[in-house]
Amino acid sequence: MKLWQQRVKQWWLEEDGIGTLEVILIVAVIVIIAVAFRKWIISWVNKLFETSNSELQQSNQNSVVVPTP
Repeated sequence: MKLWQQRVKQWWLEEDGIGTLEVILIVAVIVIIAVAFRKWIISWVNKLFETSNSELQQSNQNSVVVPTP
């Protein structure tokens, strides 16, 4: 148990540990925002795919088919 406490204390005092902590906090904030706006994000992505799908279908209808010999 004492070894565990020493390692935690060493990690806390180490400068590189602060960078890791910052990354963890940034990821946590991004996850919280994604969870808070998940319905809006899902509807936006669905709308984006529907729009691109309809544009692809229109472009396929307007394309010229060249017969192969």
